[in-house]
Amino acid sequence: MTKRYQVVGIGNAIVDVLSQTDDHFLDHMGIEKGIMQLIERERAETLYGAMRQRTEAPGGSVANTLAGLGNLGLKTAFIGRVRDDTLGRFYAKSLELEGTDFPNAPVPDGSLPTSRSMIFVTPDGERSMNTYLGISADLGPEDVAEDVAGDAEFLFLEGYLFDKDKGKEAFLKAARACHKGGGKAGIALSDPFCVDRHRADFRRLVRDEMDYVIGNQHEWMSLYETDNLSLALAQAQAECSVVVCTRSGEDVVLIRDGERAEVPVHRVVPVDATGAGDQFAAGFLYGLATGLNLKTAGHMGTIAASEVISHFGARPEGDVKALFRGQGLI
Repeated sequence: MTKRYQVVGIGNAIVDVLSQTDDHFLDHMGIEKGIMQLIERERAETLYGAMRQRTEAPGGSVANTLAGLGNLGLKTAFIGRVRDDTLGRFYAKSLELEGTDFPNAPVPDGSLPTSRSMIFVTPDGERSMNTYLGISADLGPEDVAEDVAGDAEFLFLEGYLFDKDKGKEAFLKAARACHKGGGKAGIALSDPFCVDRHRADFRRLVRDEMDYVIGNQHEWMSLYETDNLSLALAQAQAECSVVVCTRSGEDVVLIRDGERAEVPVHRVVPVDATGAGDQFAAGFLYGLATGLNLKTAGHMGTIAASEVISHFGARPEGDVKALFRGQGLI
């Protein structure tokens, strides 16, 4: 029986607001260069007001992955939370225009504003990100429609949302609905600090609820509290049927039920490294969803990641499927 969606994602619905600026402006506004900082509502309003010639794009890690999958022609939906304000309506409409269903209606007034990340790009290509988490961090089980999560071949979760109990409940509800419908659920670990804060819960999730998990070497080593990657991956393999480990610039390691593949990464000079992990996930999930072998799926991930770092922005600009064809993968 065909499912309505090939991939359904759950994550933070964040509008990326970009502005070109210079070091003088960063100093003047007290913005720390080249890093991502979480900020409060008042600071967010000040920075947003100070931005010149803003360009806006729907963002958030899993939403970027879904945009990549849409670019590859898969049917996708995104479960996220926005407010019924200008940025929230922009977010919902943008996703629909990209071909990703956004089943959650914007929440009426009386709630926090739509989440946004103010990104200041200096002439040297450095991005200084100031993220206000807003309403998206309040995603809870009530936002998860079982008929959406249950009608997915693959469900993809964002580790960042694990910071709140409501987010954890939303994950479990979605994963169980997906499994009940015969689909597979997986997660991107997102951030080693996030893993540190919720290690026991993450371990339980990986062991009991997830069919595939994507992380980088720091996240896997944090999850299993070891500085030996081989030990961490051996433990992961014992607990989860598909394990993917990216190692910035080194071969990607993929393990499925004992089968192991290593895929070299394409070395390109990054113009803007944002979104590399998100697009790796898109290429990899495309491979899984279309029934390809592990090595090919990993190869697709590395091609999608190298496309996105060759230009500004966290979403593909070129025809990634044509790149797969060029490499003889499809």
